[in-house]
Amino acid sequence: MPALVLLGAQWGDEGKGKATDLLGGSVDYVVRYQGGNNAGHTVVVGDQKYALHLLPSGILSPGCTPVIGNGVVVDPSVLLSELSGLNERGVDTSKLLLSGNAHIITPYNVTVDKVTERFLGKRKIGTTGRGIGPTYADKINRVGIRVQDLYDESILTQKVEAALDVKNQILTKLYNRRAMAVDQAVEELLGYADKLAPYVADTVLVINQALEEDKVVLFEGGQGTLLDIDHGTYPFVTSSNPTAGGACTGAGVGPTKISRVIGILKAYTTRVGAGPFPTELFDEDGEALRRIGGERGVTTGRDRRCGWFDAVIARYATRVNGLTDFFLTKLDVLTGWEQIPVCVAYEIDGKRVEELPYSQTDFHHAKPVYEMLPGWSEDLSKAKSFSDLPKNAQSYVKALEEMSGAPISAIGVGPGRDETIQINSFL
Repeated sequence: MPALVLLGAQWGDEGKGKATDLLGGSVDYVVRYQGGNNAGHTVVVGDQKYALHLLPSGILSPGCTPVIGNGVVVDPSVLLSELSGLNERGVDTSKLLLSGNAHIITPYNVTVDKVTERFLGKRKIGTTGRGIGPTYADKINRVGIRVQDLYDESILTQKVEAALDVKNQILTKLYNRRAMAVDQAVEELLGYADKLAPYVADTVLVINQALEEDKVVLFEGGQGTLLDIDHGTYPFVTSSNPTAGGACTGAGVGPTKISRVIGILKAYTTRVGAGPFPTELFDEDGEALRRIGGERGVTTGRDRRCGWFDAVIARYATRVNGLTDFFLTKLDVLTGWEQIPVCVAYEIDGKRVEELPYSQTDFHHAKPVYEMLPGWSEDLSKAKSFSDLPKNAQSYVKALEEMSGAPISAIGVGPGRDETIQINSFL
């Protein structure tokens, strides 16, 4: 019953798509368990680059069944567009399964998201404006629209009416916007029903039956640990649980079925959107990391904020996720630095702190305490084993492993599918 969770151990954009794709040939099911099209994975296969937003990365692996779980929020237009784009490139998408319990991102939730963020001004969270937060809010407020509702026009109409009763008051009286019509929203949503129907399934049943049959199931998180609604840098977080516990609720499996939890860890640190970032760089080093690493959001197109590796965050991710392994990505990006700073602790009000502070105030005031590690100048992209790496690169990996609290079992040394060093098997 090999069930693996694969998630981001920082603020997202760590390279989860590459890791999932690496495992894809050995995995029977890949399940997205939270988030929406605010997440993005870039997967490079040969000379082909694929940007995925809603679809699990396993969709690119023949023989693997991709699943969108109940914990995901789905924009039907984005999903259908993504499927169409892959089909045009010769990718078979027919095996996709979509949970009937997944919530739909409605047109009015996209509108609310955009106007709310603009209204917040300098207090904005830095959302993608794609309706993710309002859709999760509707889910908790029990006025959400689920995929299965598209197949009962009466229920769908009642739910849209209930949701717009409040939202139209907010749009017209607070934001001075035009009210949204119930019939128009219902008509648009019903238009997706037939197109989505071939994919809709009881995914909880399918996944649990697969585990009972000793199939290999990989649960893939979007975003990262520090963006978790409960365990991230609140309020500058996403609206769901990318941490390992989110896989259980977002896919409908019990925690006793999870056998391994793999954290994806970039060899430095990046972040998109607002919020504290202790190791952020505002100098030439930060710009070099951004340029060499191609640090631009797959979904947003925004430049990522860049900084040195933060071992405090890595230790925190190990603890809250129960990580058994790390996949270290983009080690090659650090080639060329004579010395590489690594944040080993914070200084807060004159005191050294080695664990992530629980207080939002303290984290905002945290200053990094750096340890300098020797760099390297050799090209890493041809390395096929750990011993092929330059001695200083080996030492860097070993230092990060010791600081982070879990073994580094794979290392990315380039963007390509084959540019990965596997130290320990994940299966």
